[in-house]
Amino acid sequence: MGRIIQLSEHLSNKIAAGEVVERPASVVKELVENAIDANSTSIEVEVEEAGLAKIRIVDNGDGMEEEDAVLAFERHATSKIREEGDLFRIQTLGFRGEAIPSIASVSKMELITSTGEKPGTRIVMHGGKRIEKKMAPSRKGTEVIVTDLFFNTPARLKYMKSIHTELGNITDVMNRIALAHPEIAMKLIHNGRKLLQTTGNGDPLQVLAAIYGMNIAKKMIRIETESLDFHITGYIALPEINRASRNYISTMINGRYIKNFSLNRAIISGYHTLLPIGRYPIAFLRIEMDPILVDVNVHPAKMEVRLSKEQTLCELITETIQNAFRKETLIPSVTKEREKRKTEQVQFHLDHLQKQEESRRSYLTNQERKVAKTFLQSVTEGMEESRSDTTDGGKQPLHFVEKSEPTDDGEKDELSLPERDVPFVKEPTVSKPPVQHEKTETAISNTDERPNHSDRIPPLYPIGQMHGTYILAENEKGLYIIDQHAAQERIKYEFYREKIGEVPNDLQELLIPMTMQFSNDEFVKLQEHVEELKKVGVFLEPFGTNTFIVRNHPQWFPKGEEEEMIRLMVDQVLAMKQIDLKKLREETAIMMSCKGSIKANHRLRNEEILELLDTLRTTTDPFTCPHGRPIIIHFSTYDLEKMFKRIM
Repeated sequence: MGRIIQLSEHLSNKIAAGEVVERPASVVKELVENAIDANSTSIEVEVEEAGLAKIRIVDNGDGMEEEDAVLAFERHATSKIREEGDLFRIQTLGFRGEAIPSIASVSKMELITSTGEKPGTRIVMHGGKRIEKKMAPSRKGTEVIVTDLFFNTPARLKYMKSIHTELGNITDVMNRIALAHPEIAMKLIHNGRKLLQTTGNGDPLQVLAAIYGMNIAKKMIRIETESLDFHITGYIALPEINRASRNYISTMINGRYIKNFSLNRAIISGYHTLLPIGRYPIAFLRIEMDPILVDVNVHPAKMEVRLSKEQTLCELITETIQNAFRKETLIPSVTKEREKRKTEQVQFHLDHLQKQEESRRSYLTNQERKVAKTFLQSVTEGMEESRSDTTDGGKQPLHFVEKSEPTDDGEKDELSLPERDVPFVKEPTVSKPPVQHEKTETAISNTDERPNHSDRIPPLYPIGQMHGTYILAENEKGLYIIDQHAAQERIKYEFYREKIGEVPNDLQELLIPMTMQFSNDEFVKLQEHVEELKKVGVFLEPFGTNTFIVRNHPQWFPKGEEEEMIRLMVDQVLAMKQIDLKKLREETAIMMSCKGSIKANHRLRNEEILELLDTLRTTTDPFTCPHGRPIIIHFSTYDLEKMFKRIM
C-alpha cells in the first residue's frame, strides 16, 4: 500500500482554518470584509467573551439566494474571480473562497441571508457539517452567528490569550476596517457594551475621533498627494502626539488594511527628527493605485501584499509628510490641567444629554423634538465657547508637553565649555553680517540673504537665562523657553548633515599623517567600504598589516577634533551590517552635533543668546533636536494670566 494518501475534505478544511482563522479577530475580519464586498452601508458586530463564546455580524448588503448560500460553504467557492487574469486586478477584499468553510469547520455557525426579493435562507453548520437548512425572513442582507469557536480543536484554544488581549485584537481589526471604509456605518459591541460606532458619512477624521478621541483628532493634519501611479490621502498627528509602538500606524491600499514594514518606515522617516527616539506617530494613510501594481494573493489572511513600485511609493510618502510639517509651526504650548478637565467634563455632559435625548426620541412628539434639539444646540455652542477659552484667540489649541527626558546619547547636560577654536554658531548655507546688538531689548529678525524658514518661529525678544540651561524670551503672544543645548544641536546637525552629504573638494593636508590600526575582521570590512567612506570625507589608505593611514580631511572638520570625527565615522561603518550611505551621514551628523553643542549650566553672553536664536530661526526644522526632544515651549499670555488669577 502506498504511503501517500489524499486528505479528507473535513481534514483539509481544518488545515485551511489554521491558516485563515488564527483567533476570534480573524473571524471578525473575514466576515466583515465579506459584508463590505456585499455593498453594505451598515455593519454591526456583536461579540461575547472576546468572540470565543459568540460572534454575531449583521449587514444590510446584497444578501444571497439559496443556491449561493449553500455553495458558500464549499472550499474555493467565490463570486469575486472567474479566470486567472482576474487575480491580477483584484478589487475586492475576499476572493480566495476559504473564509466561510474554514470558520464553519472549527465552530458552530449559523447563516441567515436574503436578497430581499425572495424568502431568505437559514443554514446551520456544526464543525463543517450541515445540520439544518430552511427558509428564513426576507430581510435584505446577511446575518452570521459563530459560537463555540475552536470547540472541536481544543489544542487551538491553548494558544488563545486573555479575554482582554483577544478583545484588543478584535477592536484593532474593527478600528482599521472602519478607517479604511468611513463611508460604512460600523458598530462593535462586546458583552452588551458599545466599543465603537461610526456614522458612515465618509469623513475619516470623524472615525479617527471615534477611535482615538476628539483631542487627538484635533491635532492631526490632513495630507494629500498624487503621482502617475499613486493617490495618497490621510491624516498624520503632530509630533507631540506619539506612542511607544508602531501599532498606531494604519496603511490602506485600495480599501484594504495591510501590514508593510517599508511603508511604515517611510511614514516614520517623514517625521525624521521630529519624534523622540523610541517613539512612533499616529498616522492613517489611504493609498489608491492600479490593482495591477499590487499582488494581494501572497498571504492566506491577505494582510501582506507585494508592491511593484514600492520604493517609489515610499519616497512619495516620506516627501509628502515632510512637506506637510514644513508648513506648520510645531511649538508645543502649555495649558493648565484643570482647563483640560473642564473641557472634558463639558464634553461628557453633552454626550450624556445626547444619550438621554436618543433614548427618549421614539416617545417625543414633533414639538418636543424641536425643544430638545434647541436645548442640545445651545449646550453645544456653550461647549465651543468653553473650548475657545483655552485657545490663543480661539484659533490655536493649547497643548500639554511631556516632561523632557535625558539626551539619548547618555549625556546629562553637565557643565562642559565649548572649544573657542570652533565658532559658537555655524551657518549651514549662508554667510551673514555681524548681528548688531543694541543695549535695549531687540527682536530677532532675519536678513534677506537667509533661507525663508524664519516665519516658522515668531520674532523673539530675549529676557535672559535660567540656571545657565534655558533661554527665556518673549513676544506679544507670551513667554518662550528655549533649551540652549537642544537649539545648538539642531543648528549643528543641519550644518553637519549638509557638509557630510557634499563631495569633499576642499581638503586639508595633515602635517603629520594619522595611522589607525584595526583587528583582522575590521580591516577587511573597511577595505570593502573605502569608497563609501570617501563620500563622507574619510580617506583611508592601506598602510601595512591591519593599518590605514589618513593624509587629509575636509576643511570643515572642527579644529582639534579631526581624528575623533574620523574615528566616529569609521565606527559607524563597522557597526552597520549593511552600509547605507544616507543612514551613515544621518547618524554621524546626529552624533557630531550632540558632542559639540553647549551644555547645561553654561552662562551665555547677551550677544551669544541673540546669535543662537537668530541662527535657530534659519534652520529647516527649528522645533526639535536631532533626537526628537522639543527645543521651544510656549506659555501664552492667557496661561500666565490664569496662573496669577488675573483671569478667573
